[in-house]
Amino acid sequence: MDIVKPAPFVFTVAGTNGKGTTCRTLETILMAAGYKVGVYSSPHLVRYTERVRIQGSELPEAAHTASFAEIEAARGDISLTYFEYGTLSALWLFKQAQLDVVILEVGLGGRLDATNIVDADVAVVTSIALDHTDWLGPDRESIGREKRASFAPVNRRWWGSRICRSPSRKC
Repeated sequence: MDIVKPAPFVFTVAGTNGKGTTCRTLETILMAAGYKVGVYSSPHLVRYTERVRIQGSELPEAAHTASFAEIEAARGDISLTYFEYGTLSALWLFKQAQLDVVILEVGLGGRLDATNIVDADVAVVTSIALDHTDWLGPDRESIGREKRASFAPVNRRWWGSRICRSPSRKC
């Protein structure tokens, strides 16, 4: 499907709180600067189509249906989770739109998150607090390690305030 690089420039946004606001802020700034931008976020609040925006607008259901058909045809016997399916759909939609920038909101943690198939150019971690401890670990350091793994190959990292004094050692 050739979707692991959905645009020339990719941001990933991870963290306990503030991901949606950070994604929307980046989207607004980049669009104002003249870039063609796509955003993938989760969960949706009312409609599934809220998860994918291009130039600030949701795509019609027909676009999502077309992307699901492409994924279904390509996956063969590979089993996908709901989030993996949705992530692949968003990446396919972004690739079709020929965007300048894609912003991916990490769903849960980072290391095993479906968005991690994309090597981001810039990774942002907004905050780290105790949530999803059954999946991510019992303390902030464990959770920080999970979130850090979402941007292991990235050279540019932004950490929100008061997250970790030494991301390279403790998180």
